[in-house]
Amino acid sequence: MLELILSQIANGLVLGFLYVLIALGLSVIFGMLGIVNFAHGAVFALGAYFAVSFFGWFGWWGLLLVPPVIALLGVALEITLIRRLYGKEPLFGLIVTFGLALLIEALIKQFWGAGGHPFAPPPFLRGFVEFGPILLTRYRLAVIVMTVTILLALWYLLVRTPFGRIVRAGSEDREMVGMLGINVPRVFTAVVALSCCLAGTAGMLAAPLWTVAPSMAASAIMPAFVIVTIGGLDSYVGAIVAGLMVGVVTALTFQFWSAATGASMYALMAFILLVRPRGLFGER
Repeated sequence: MLELILSQIANGLVLGFLYVLIALGLSVIFGMLGIVNFAHGAVFALGAYFAVSFFGWFGWWGLLLVPPVIALLGVALEITLIRRLYGKEPLFGLIVTFGLALLIEALIKQFWGAGGHPFAPPPFLRGFVEFGPILLTRYRLAVIVMTVTILLALWYLLVRTPFGRIVRAGSEDREMVGMLGINVPRVFTAVVALSCCLAGTAGMLAAPLWTVAPSMAASAIMPAFVIVTIGGLDSYVGAIVAGLMVGVVTALTFQFWSAATGASMYALMAFILLVRPRGLFGER
């Protein structure tokens, strides 16, 4: 029983790290731009579909193209659509991005079809590894290593670089950042590109673990909102902690009470909000 629990916790951490990448992108764009991006899950699904297509065209090296292509897509979305949402009511942005999510999902069905696309991990990442009582697939272990690496790089970007300081300052007071002579529209474009890049990378990593289908968008966006709510709307640390919590709780519930898997993260959110209404790391 102990071996089973530990293995499920390890699998939950893999799921949790994927959730963290999605939720961090959502948290970054909300903290800086004040926009609740409902199309974030659709961008996650696009990352998975681009991974399938680029692998078919260029082999495994083609996967390296997915993050920059998704980032460029984010730049295009910011310039053409999201830029017009700044300063508007949050509900307006929510409605517009919800429509954008439906549009992206329709385009996915148009170009890739409504059915699922199988996508196996690389041959050298197939099989299992054992860490004492923990049994984990090699690909899941690779996902943990890659996501931790991405999170460390993101921490360095946000904490140790001028761009990161601008983003963190802008999340507190955008007008002050503009008065310092910083090109705020360009920063906003970079923030949307970073947010989309994180979501697309998560979709690429999730492709061998999930069924690559249009429903991936809905399967990603709701956990992302739950994680951001649990961790605190503008807290990056909260998104990481909450993502891992949701992943572990979901995995354990699936193992011992599969019928309640879908409701487990909502129950966790309700419990935490009853104790701490602003989330684990949210500001008052």
